[in-house]
Amino acid sequence: MAKAFDRIGLLQTFVRIAEAGSISAAARDMGLSQPAASRQLAELEQRLGAQLLHRTTHSLALTDAGRELLGDARGLIERWEALSERHAGQTQDVAGRLKVVAPVAMGQEHLARIAVSFQREHPGVEMTWLLDDSPIRFAEVGCDCWIKVGPVPDDTLVVRKLGAVARLLVAAPELLEGQVPSPAAAATLPLVALAPFEGGRIPLSDGSRRQEISPPVRMHTNNIYAARQAALMGVGMAVMPLWFVAQELAQGALVNLLPGWQAPALDVHVAYYGGSYRPLRLKRFVEVLMEQVPRIEGIGAE
Repeated sequence: MAKAFDRIGLLQTFVRIAEAGSISAAARDMGLSQPAASRQLAELEQRLGAQLLHRTTHSLALTDAGRELLGDARGLIERWEALSERHAGQTQDVAGRLKVVAPVAMGQEHLARIAVSFQREHPGVEMTWLLDDSPIRFAEVGCDCWIKVGPVPDDTLVVRKLGAVARLLVAAPELLEGQVPSPAAAATLPLVALAPFEGGRIPLSDGSRRQEISPPVRMHTNNIYAARQAALMGVGMAVMPLWFVAQELAQGALVNLLPGWQAPALDVHVAYYGGSYRPLRLKRFVEVLMEQVPRIEGIGAE
């Protein structure tokens, strides 16, 4: 039977299993054998007198009792970490598990470099780096912070702005046939629309004037890499973040279709739970993001 000082460990194992959706995956994450993780789960269920998970050959799902426990378990683990940090003094290393959800393109390019540099500086941090452009249910994912382009649709979270993404209307040179169009002329060109940011209407501004164009949409996609590739191949023009097409613009593979005009900038945010306690690793990581994201070419502080 588990001893009293093992109870937090049992809860940590349960949380990892719930988040991974698999006992074997959670065991690998924790450096345990699958039988050891299963024994810890069984011990916790015995102590609580409740079944926490429905197990089948191919799936695992939380029971009602498991869903209720998950939030409480995270809260207890958080309070234990707060107690540990408070009594560790100022010499404590930045360490522990840090789970981050980031946007796909920015997350595998610029943000990944920031995250890896952070880990190299703090080798005691165990990073889980997930890429997802879709809205997430923060509590179910069990992440520490969520980096998102655009608004964060969760008013239970603390949201801080990291920067603003400049966006341009770009196209392959052959699409223009040597012409530099006005906004009115650009409205006649085919568009590669990136969901959820663009539909058939694109507001543009040159700082003093505003104009909205409604070009014919030739391709819809929710993947920014596909949108860029389509633009490079001349399928249509596209609204692209400056940071994402800076190299193609420099090489001439894409051109800024309307110099001086831009689509509305998109804010980049980092979101996390509020409350009186944030793990030191999360505080430091957010500080690094606040410092380094505005330095990315095409992303400014405003």
